[in-house]
Amino acid sequence: MILFDWGTYNALNTLKKAAVLGTKLTEIPPWDFSRRTRGMEYFEAYKEFAAKVFTTITAHGPYYNLVTDHPEIGKRVERALKVAVNKAAAAGAEIFNLHIGWRVYMDQRDLEAVADLLKKLLEVAPENMYFSLETTYTRRQLGSLDEIKAIIEMIGSDRIIPSLQLENVFMYETRVDQHGNFILADKQADLQFWTKILRKGLELSKGFLSLRFSQVTGVYFGRRLLKKRVPLGKGYPSLEPLAEALAEFMVKEVHEKGLALRMHIIYTGPPETKYEDTISLYASIMKKVVKHL
Repeated sequence: MILFDWGTYNALNTLKKAAVLGTKLTEIPPWDFSRRTRGMEYFEAYKEFAAKVFTTITAHGPYYNLVTDHPEIGKRVERALKVAVNKAAAAGAEIFNLHIGWRVYMDQRDLEAVADLLKKLLEVAPENMYFSLETTYTRRQLGSLDEIKAIIEMIGSDRIIPSLQLENVFMYETRVDQHGNFILADKQADLQFWTKILRKGLELSKGFLSLRFSQVTGVYFGRRLLKKRVPLGKGYPSLEPLAEALAEFMVKEVHEKGLALRMHIIYTGPPETKYEDTISLYASIMKKVVKHL
């Protein structure tokens, strides 16, 4: 019995390294779906290896804005995502993760456009594939937990779930995207803060409790604050209270209650240190888990 699956993103040529290191999850990165050299045979080979080694295979969809007011661009995005969904299915992915992207209409029409597109993607996806909507870090984009909840309700399918990019939720809920003070925000992100976030995510989750994480700092582009992913231990939010909250929540709120959920954590930090950081993240959580078992 595994409490949660853990791992990071891997192209086909790094799957062996991830397997040797003992990770239980692999995610197909978004650029694999954008490269013309990645034909269907590439994704079939991905499945052939990954299905024998990993418990969970996920896919991160290519970075397209899901909302547009230009009909022709909208058709192109829909076609490209349908192709990507088919490739992810060939690779054995059970979850297809999506960034929602920037606001266009600035009202309910944005959410309706996302729901309409997801309905079309559900039609071409295998019945065992879930679509996860990744939480955003800025109010300029769609993807708060409340907005994801509204989209799920519009579609009415248990196969649409949130993917909590935890540092994004941290920035959004503490309003770092507005004031830019990471030190102040980090003081707010205590055990109670994270427990509240995890409970809200659990309420919207079916099939999987999907979590993602990397530490970040911020850089300004004009007046716009952009997040910058950094190696573990070099940014925010602090790992200690998050690891404590994750450990207690996973054991007490999911495992001991026997909920019909598979949990996983995907490390999404910089590629230069991603394997070391993935192992460190897993170890930090599991050392906290021990006292709850």
